Amino acid sequence: MAKSKKKVRKAAPKARKVAPKAVKGKKAVSKGVKRAVAVKAAKPAPKKVSRKIERKVAEVVTASTRASVDLESSIGRMERAAVRKVGEIAARATRAVREAISPPSKLPSYDELPVRKGAPAGAAWGVFGDDDEVGTINLLTPERVVAATSSIRTGKVFALNLPINIPDPPLFTRGKHTHTIKIFPNAEFVLDDFLDNFYPQASSQWDALAHVKHPVHGAYNGIPDKEMTGRGGMRLGIDNLARRGIAGRGVLADVARYHERVGKSINFTTAESIPLEDVQAALEDEGVELQAGDILLIRIGWTKFYLSASHEIKAELAKETVVPGIEGSERTARWLWNNHLAAVASDSPALEALPKPAGEEAEFLHFHMLAFFGMPIGEMWNLEGLADDCAADGDYDFFLTSAPLNIPGGVGSPPNALAIK
Repeated sequence: MAKSKKKVRKAAPKARKVAPKAVKGKKAVSKGVKRAVAVKAAKPAPKKVSRKIERKVAEVVTASTRASVDLESSIGRMERAAVRKVGEIAARATRAVREAISPPSKLPSYDELPVRKGAPAGAAWGVFGDDDEVGTINLLTPERVVAATSSIRTGKVFALNLPINIPDPPLFTRGKHTHTIKIFPNAEFVLDDFLDNFYPQASSQWDALAHVKHPVHGAYNGIPDKEMTGRGGMRLGIDNLARRGIAGRGVLADVARYHERVGKSINFTTAESIPLEDVQAALEDEGVELQAGDILLIRIGWTKFYLSASHEIKAELAKETVVPGIEGSERTARWLWNNHLAAVASDSPALEALPKPAGEEAEFLHFHMLAFFGMPIGEMWNLEGLADDCAADGDYDFFLTSAPLNIPGGVGSPPNALAIK
C-alpha cells in the first residue's frame, strides 16, 4: 500500500503538471476551435467564391481586352488601309498635276513644232498642256527658281519700272491717267487716292497672251475667240501670270553698250531694226550663256534717249509712234524658242522695231511670241541702273521677280519687276 501511495504521489505531480497544461490547452483549444470555426465559417468559403469571381472577372476582362484589342487592331488596320488608300490617291493626283503643269523633260526644237495635230507650223500649242494659259512661264520650275538664287551675289536690288506717267504723252494712242488724292472729310489725318483713265500698258509693262492673236491662226493654244478675254470670254488674261507669279534667272543683253564698244549707233526716232546677231554678240561679249527658263532683258538704250528727249520729240512720238527694236522675224523667233526662254523684255516700247515695213507685216514678232509660243513680252522697262551695275562688276545674270497686277481678264500690267544681284 505504501508503494502504491508513493506511486500515486509520484504520479500526482505529473498529473498536476499536465493538468495545468491541459487546462490551458483546453482553453487555448477552445478558443482556437472557436476561432477556427469562425475562420472556417467566414474565410474559407469567401476564398473559394473570390477565386471563382476573380477567375470569372479575369476571363471577362481578358475576353473584353481581347475584343478591345481585336477591335482596335481592326480599326487600326482599317485606318491604316484608308490612309494608304488616300495616300495612293493623293500621290496619283500629285503626279497627274505635276505631269499636267510641268514642262516636258525635253522640249521640242522650233523645227519639231507643232506637236499638236492641226496646229500651225512653229506653234507650241499643246507643249505645256491643251488647257495651258501661261505658256513659257511654265519653264520657271521650282528647281530653276532655286538655282536662280545663285545669281544673287551682292544683294543689290534694282527696280525696273518707270514711273506710270512716263512716257508723257503716252504712246500708241493710249490715254493719260489722272491721279486724285482724297482726304476723308471726317478724318483729315487719313489719305486715299484713285486713278482715272489708267492704261496698264502706258508705261513699263507685260503683254498678256491675249494682247495679240495671229490674224489667221488665232490665239495661243488655239483658244477660240469666244473664250478669250475681250472677245467673249476671260481666258489668256494677265491674271494668269499674276496668280502664277514670275521668278527666275534674269540675263541682260546690253546691246546699247555693245554698240558703243564697236562704234555702232541707233537712230531712236526711226523704226531701225537691230539684227539678231547684235543681240547674240552682246551676250557673247558679256561672257554670259543663256539657260532654259531664263528671262532675257534686252537694252537698246531707248529709255535713256527718251528721258533726255525734248518735249517736241516726245509729242511727235505720241502722235505717231515710231520706235527701234530687235529684228522681228521668224529667225529671231526660232532663236528665242530654241533657247527655251521663259520671257523676253526690253526698254524698247515694242521690243521689235515698229512700224513694220510694207510686205513684212506677217513677220511681226508678237505673232510668234504671244500667239504661237505663249512667251510674254515686256516693254519700256527701265534697265539703266541695272545695266550700269552689270557693266561695273561684269555680272550680267541676276535673280528676277515680277508680280503683275491681278486684273481679271486684263490685257497687260506694269511688271512690278525687281532684279536682285
